[in-house]
Amino acid sequence: MLAAMATAYRCPQDGTRADVASLTWCCPVCRGPWDLDFEVSGPLRPAALSGRVNSLWRYEEVLPLASPTTTLGEGRTPLVPLTDTVSAKLDFLMPTLSFKDRGAVMLAELARRLSPERVVADSSGNAGTAVAAYCARAGLPCTVYVPEGTSPKKTEQIRAHGARLDIVPGDRESTALAARAAADAPGTFYASHVFNPYFLHGTKTYVYELWEDLGGRLPDAIAVPVGNGTLLLGAALAVAELRDQGLIDTVPALIAVQAEAVSPLAAAFHAGADVLPGTPPGPASPTLAEGIAIPRPPRARAILAAVRESGGTFLTVTEDQLRGAQLDLAARGLYVETTGVACWAAVGGWTDRSVVVPLCGAGLKTGLAA
Repeated sequence: MLAAMATAYRCPQDGTRADVASLTWCCPVCRGPWDLDFEVSGPLRPAALSGRVNSLWRYEEVLPLASPTTTLGEGRTPLVPLTDTVSAKLDFLMPTLSFKDRGAVMLAELARRLSPERVVADSSGNAGTAVAAYCARAGLPCTVYVPEGTSPKKTEQIRAHGARLDIVPGDRESTALAARAAADAPGTFYASHVFNPYFLHGTKTYVYELWEDLGGRLPDAIAVPVGNGTLLLGAALAVAELRDQGLIDTVPALIAVQAEAVSPLAAAFHAGADVLPGTPPGPASPTLAEGIAIPRPPRARAILAAVRESGGTFLTVTEDQLRGAQLDLAARGLYVETTGVACWAAVGGWTDRSVVVPLCGAGLKTGLAA
């Protein structure tokens, strides 16, 4: 079998390219995030999957890396029905207790092969814990930048994996700026779940697992919480690849969910805009959904386009809805962090079509909402 090929980083805005073996973390012209010039070696054949490793690496034909040494067995999380039409994928059962492991293993494996002097990452918590864990697995020195106010359980987990923790005064945007400044230092690999497209090729395995577990089909809709949009864009990648391989006939609607308190993408979508307004908003409002409290996601244009092209929409949820959804899921036996319950809060009552929601992080990461 031929290996899948990643040939270059490519800027979706101006077409600038860079070698995937370089440590260039963004487009040097516009400073925007990279896409990946990538060709699957497929088609992925369902009959070939039965004897393969029970992790996301079983989809080797469609991944930009192969034969990993940093794996912790990530992927293949259960799909559990909650109602007649709504099912939940339990991605909080990953090694670091969040879906971010899907992309973090790709970044750490890539970094291991490039042998940088240091790895840096920024996060509201879950991506940082995942990068810290997989860098520990790969034997790479790692610094994780997080905003003040990050859940103490998440910062404890980052430290436990041996990463240096840098707590940045201010909000999530201030944290990202601090990490990007550090990423410009020579010999630094920026393990950005936003700027590096290898992360998206990890999160796309979420949809490949749905396709396999549902017998070669997808639900009518896939709901995802959206801050920086890494799960949504990974889902869109997978849907496009499955369609291009002739493995699905219909495309599910992508339902993007944001907290009402921090919902710049939802506002732009419903205003008919293709991008966020040029004037930056003020400081983000506090929200229980800290993992999606992103006021200016760098991939906003791509997120808005992916939702529209799928026939999907944006929904928002209130703080009271987040509290209620967390308690409701706990009553059903599932203890999920407050960001991870957003989709259940938004679509849990749907009865007119099949939909899957991700339960992205374990409740132990944030505790029960007050």
